[in-house]
Amino acid sequence: MKRLAVVGAGAWGTALAEVAARAGRATCLWARDPVLAETIARQHENPAYLPGIRLDPAITATSDLDIALTGADAALVVVPAQFLRGVLIGMADRLCVGLPLLLCAKGIETESLQTMSEVARETVPQSPIAVLSGPSFAAEAARGLPTAVAIASRDPALSGAFVTALGSARFRPYSLADLVGVEIGGAVKNVLAIACGIVEGRGLGDNARAALITRGLAEMVRLGLAKGAEAETFRGLSGLGDLVLTCTAAQSRNYALGTALGRGETLVEALAGRRSVVEGVATAGALARLAARLHVEMPITAAVDAVLHRGMAIDAMIEALLSRPYRAE
Repeated sequence: MKRLAVVGAGAWGTALAEVAARAGRATCLWARDPVLAETIARQHENPAYLPGIRLDPAITATSDLDIALTGADAALVVVPAQFLRGVLIGMADRLCVGLPLLLCAKGIETESLQTMSEVARETVPQSPIAVLSGPSFAAEAARGLPTAVAIASRDPALSGAFVTALGSARFRPYSLADLVGVEIGGAVKNVLAIACGIVEGRGLGDNARAALITRGLAEMVRLGLAKGAEAETFRGLSGLGDLVLTCTAAQSRNYALGTALGRGETLVEALAGRRSVVEGVATAGALARLAARLHVEMPITAAVDAVLHRGMAIDAMIEALLSRPYRAE
């Protein structure tokens, strides 16, 4: 994997392009917007999503997907979860048979209730698939601050190849085989971060947030096991690690959205002016329906879905959670 295409020039895609260049890979970053692609190529900065962060001049940028994929040994697909299917369909005829893909979105598709790898297996069955997740803010990774992530694939050689391609002293990927567990962890933590943000915005205290993180982790594990994941995965980077980061840091988009809601803003007001997608909004509804389909109890996820999509008042949501019957942990 000497040459990598990075499909998606949002904050995380741009950061991963910088990570790949730092690891010594020839890197081409694809942006849907031609103006943004030209700006990145000329200024060596992404002013729309990572302003003020200098990018390696060796990174090339283009809005032509054919150019981005030409000669690539692998592609990182870094687009929001609800857009992944459309992007992969657009890539399908351009991909060399067997070109590995690393999926970097965290979410569940709302229409199909599929994980990102399930979407990929439907749309680009000719491509081997790995997924990347874990506690990672884009700006910190792009600046070279120490970051550890998980890369999962059912093929150990593939996950190992991506670890080698992206790994450096400041970016530490760990490989594992539990593709499903890594994806469920990355999806559920975004919804739980919204819940923790609501707790912060309502001034309910650190005790309440710790309880939400702990009980939210239990929800994550239950859903993961129902989907065939391994419990051990959720004690790692893509489970507990990502959950703690996203549920405690103001720079988390999902946590910040929840904080705004807790302070009384409507969802429309809280989302106004945001360039980056807040993945937990769409994922909350998808996870609630997936949990119902699999007969998995996820009361915190259901409560967030009710606030975001079903008109439930936040105080009523809090009261409903606090009024649940006592049970053994």
